[in-house]
Amino acid sequence: MRVNIRAEAVEALQQRLGHSFADKDLLERALTHASVVPDVRAGRRDNERLEFLGDRVLGLLVAEHLSETFPDAKEGELSARLHMLVDRTACARAARRMDLGPALRLAPGETKNGGREHDTILGDACEAVIAALYRDAGLDKTREIWRRFWREELDAPAELRAHNPKSALQEWAAASGKPPPAYEIVRRTGPDHAPQFTVEVAIEGFSPIRAEGSSRQAAEKAAAQALLSREGAA
Repeated sequence: MRVNIRAEAVEALQQRLGHSFADKDLLERALTHASVVPDVRAGRRDNERLEFLGDRVLGLLVAEHLSETFPDAKEGELSARLHMLVDRTACARAARRMDLGPALRLAPGETKNGGREHDTILGDACEAVIAALYRDAGLDKTREIWRRFWREELDAPAELRAHNPKSALQEWAAASGKPPPAYEIVRRTGPDHAPQFTVEVAIEGFSPIRAEGSSRQAAEKAAAQALLSREGAA
């Protein structure tokens, strides 16, 4: 992607967000994937630290919304709903509503491999953009923008739950009076461009189960679905 085309995409993104960043470098960092600056010793300026902050800001916004919308819900139900609204697939869907992909700064290899459409890259960048908004515009403006791009998630929880076995398993565990499911990467094989993950999921009082996937998220979803199916809760 030529620089001028990407610059136009970044400007268009700001227009869709409804916020022109005072700190353009902050936005640039939020849009920069780790593949562009792989050497930590070089003082990397990718979006991973912003992703960390954005995850917490997103969690706050969702928790705030849920506590106001469901004043009588128990903690377990709220936790299940929160998990469904902040997971990577929800963030990736929001990123697509923002049309975030064309604005991302990726290494040529990631671009060639379709990175602008990968849920992991989009979801992480979406969280980084939320963090950048929080730092550049403040919480109130970030909340306003978040509500616009998460509206479909907020309006269709049942539909999302049906497509997200991790959320379904979280709800099932909560309804059974159990702690949230625990996921653990058991094995990672294959080259960096085509990894294979084996993940084990465990819930107190039930035998753990393993599943594989081409990403950690995919393997976790497969394991969650396998446990639900085994216990007749799918």
